[in-house]
Amino acid sequence: MYPLWGEATAPLARYFVDRGYVATLSCVDTQQLDGAFAGRVYDHTLLDALPLSVDPCGERGEFHTCVTAGPIFTRAIAVTIGERVLRDDRFQYCDLVDH
Repeated sequence: MYPLWGEATAPLARYFVDRGYVATLSCVDTQQLDGAFAGRVYDHTLLDALPLSVDPCGERGEFHTCVTAGPIFTRAIAVTIGERVLRDDRFQYCDLVDH
């Protein structure tokens, strides 16, 4: 369902962060968002930095996240930022390494 759950995504993104979820951008479509965003924590600072053309929930494929903590988790998944790889001259991937 687009947008996500039929709701405006800007407040939904902030609700996600405010509820205590922790996520990291694991892939960025560099045709829509600067590749430097790959590996950044999905928080209010990131949301404030997103260009207006980018959906704050990545609903148009601008980015993908990996959620590692939040209220539905028994415990957080500890990860560190690993290798960054550009694939197909377009997609900036950032490995998240479990430790």
